[in-house]
Amino acid sequence: MRNVASRIALGFLAGALSNLVVEGAVGALLHAAHLSAHAPWNFAPVAPLGIPAGLSLAFWAGLFGVAYALLEPRLTARLGRGAGALAYGAVVPLLVDWLVVLPLKGRGLGGGFDPASVPVDIALNVALGLGLAALYWAGLGLAPRRQPSRTLAR
Repeated sequence: MRNVASRIALGFLAGALSNLVVEGAVGALLHAAHLSAHAPWNFAPVAPLGIPAGLSLAFWAGLFGVAYALLEPRLTARLGRGAGALAYGAVVPLLVDWLVVLPLKGRGLGGGFDPASVPVDIALNVALGLGLAALYWAGLGLAPRRQPSRTLAR
């Protein structure tokens, strides 16, 4: 799969699915263990469009997937497949959450770095990022391979 548009589409799909499946499963486990007050797969509408919160989060996770699809060739070339996925997956979603999302929601940098919520934030964002990378690589493995064209000898 060498087409950039196909890689971007795969990245978006991998990110959205990672949010719904991988991060959702980790969130469900944390909620069941009473470590997180927020249940996953929330369908309460969010402003301004009234889209269910779970689908809104899946959309934003899909954009993380697009960024990964664009950065993946460089990360893999420099760090290798596993280390590149770990570097992106464990760091980028967490930093964006702490430095952009939480301040925009009025919770301050890192949500105030509350000792009870920091491990939960780390677990959820690392699950999102690593699930995204794993799903992306699985998708690349399922993509049809191009066969070199053979010309008929005349």
